[in-house]
Amino acid sequence: MVSAGDFRNGLTIELDNNVYQVIEFQHVKPGKGAAFVRTKLRNIKNGGVVERTFRPTEKCPQAHIERADMQYLYKDGDLFNFMDVNTYDQFALNEEAVGDALKFVKENDMVKMLSHNGQVFTIEPPLFAELVITETEPGFKGDTAQGATKPAIVETGATVYVPLFVEQGDKISIDTRTGEYLKRV
Repeated sequence: MVSAGDFRNGLTIELDNNVYQVIEFQHVKPGKGAAFVRTKLRNIKNGGVVERTFRPTEKCPQAHIERADMQYLYKDGDLFNFMDVNTYDQFALNEEAVGDALKFVKENDMVKMLSHNGQVFTIEPPLFAELVITETEPGFKGDTAQGATKPAIVETGATVYVPLFVEQGDKISIDTRTGEYLKRV
């Protein structure tokens, strides 16, 4: 159990049969009345954000999130297959559980799988991915004076907006959190 007075950013708690992560917290001591803790909480299963206030002495059970390194093996129909690199156990998740987390992940790449009480709720891809562009329009010199972009499809099938000088067959680095082009590799 953790009291509201001890809340910190990133702490995960169980509340109303859900698991929340503390995004922001603020201890408030008004001139009149008792002190309280104002928080912003993110539901880690559906991503919704809730604002809630607590008395500093209020206690919540701390949720333990397991993070495991997994290797993405392949996609088979609607199922995505993974392997635990420590035990070599293989298992599959459906598209609903995976979402678009594997948009920039190739087969045999490592990902982090986050679970609570044995139930996987999200997959974290590596922060940066290096992928080859399979399809894009040719860019022409003198098209623009500013940093214009064009759509490009990478080897995983995702679309990324790249500068005009990037060509088909180039290997680029992508920030997987935002889906933005970083540099040509």
